[in-house]
Amino acid sequence: MEHEAYLDMAATEDRHWWFRGRRQILEAVIAGLGLPKDAKILELGSGTGGNFIMLSRFGAVTAVELNEIARTISLGKTAAVRDVRAGSLPGDLPLADQKFDLICLFDVLEHVEDDAATLAAMRAHLAPGGRAVITVPAFAKLWGPHDVALHHKRRYEKVELRSKLTAAGLVIRKMTYANMGLFPAAVLMRLTDRLLGRRKAGGDGVPPAFFNEIFAAIFGAERHLIGRVNLPIGLSLLAVVEIVPSIKNQETP
Repeated sequence: MEHEAYLDMAATEDRHWWFRGRRQILEAVIAGLGLPKDAKILELGSGTGGNFIMLSRFGAVTAVELNEIARTISLGKTAAVRDVRAGSLPGDLPLADQKFDLICLFDVLEHVEDDAATLAAMRAHLAPGGRAVITVPAFAKLWGPHDVALHHKRRYEKVELRSKLTAAGLVIRKMTYANMGLFPAAVLMRLTDRLLGRRKAGGDGVPPAFFNEIFAAIFGAERHLIGRVNLPIGLSLLAVVEIVPSIKNQETP
């Protein structure tokens, strides 16, 4: 992403409904993983550190981020996370042979040209029995100005993501859509963007406070469902994966 996009992210990620709702869902998913006390956690592509406070509740956080401005901003998020390293995916991870109980790629994979190599690089740093939580934008047909502005390389179909995770030697423990409640409104917005030939996506930025709170509540409420069921549709895909050597890859609910 451009420097301006990171500055926009830093200005909005604490209050924008999408970031808030996603954090609530991710926190609920991570809480259900049964991580060891004081787990070793790695966030790849940590941006401006919007997840640091949440992740630090589960253990010691190491972060890797390419953009210098984003790294500098992220260090001001919380005193609990000071290990923020310069690096990029897939081939420039300053991690030596470190292994982690939890690795997080939150809406990162779609920014990387070689996503297969990125998943392989992530797997190399996942401890035996550790988990990785990955989120990506869903449905190629929803591609629009929003994706262009954020320098996405792709949006993912469920079967495509499953195939790439499996090919990387990862066992899928959960795969679900997320942001189901706002899916119809988002589809309508994408269609409107296309019909009007917009180069800038409609609905970007933080909406008025009333709507921002409603959207955050709708999105965040999915945290009560995703731990129990896999949602049938949504704007994002969420996967929980791990390494289980010599055990046949099998997705579980």
